[in-house]
Amino acid sequence: MKGRGGTMFIKEAELFKELSQEFMNELVKNMAEESYEEGTFLFQESDSPNFFYVLEEGRVRLSIGERGHIVHTLTDPGEAFGWSSLIARDTYTATAECLAQSKLIKIAREKLDKIFEKHLADSAQFYKRLAGVICQRLINSYNSFLSSQRGEDQPSYG
Repeated sequence: MKGRGGTMFIKEAELFKELSQEFMNELVKNMAEESYEEGTFLFQESDSPNFFYVLEEGRVRLSIGERGHIVHTLTDPGEAFGWSSLIARDTYTATAECLAQSKLIKIAREKLDKIFEKHLADSAQFYKRLAGVICQRLINSYNSFLSSQRGEDQPSYG
């Protein structure tokens, strides 16, 4: 179900800023705003990537591997995850778990694909911004890894 808060929120999220009104209208019609309890697993790293998510409020931990190595904790409104749904992967590359009660915007892969196909310029702008977000998370992970190798306290990025 769509909430008014989610509609306004998504229009202000960094990934979607300055995209066409037509694109945003279609996006809003096809998104769902949902709340999840602490401890809820949104997806496992072996699940089929059916949804893309944007954090509205709360905390979500992304982890990889059997031992649950923490990759990133999302705490900032507008942070996106579930990218595997956007890049034709067969499975998610991480597990997502709510660390607190969380409100998320959820968009089905096939619906988002259709919107992108209709709005190529907006699609290109979105993917350019998404690449920047992914790049920054890689840099943060790399710096965290280097700090742990040197025995330094690991900085928090979430």
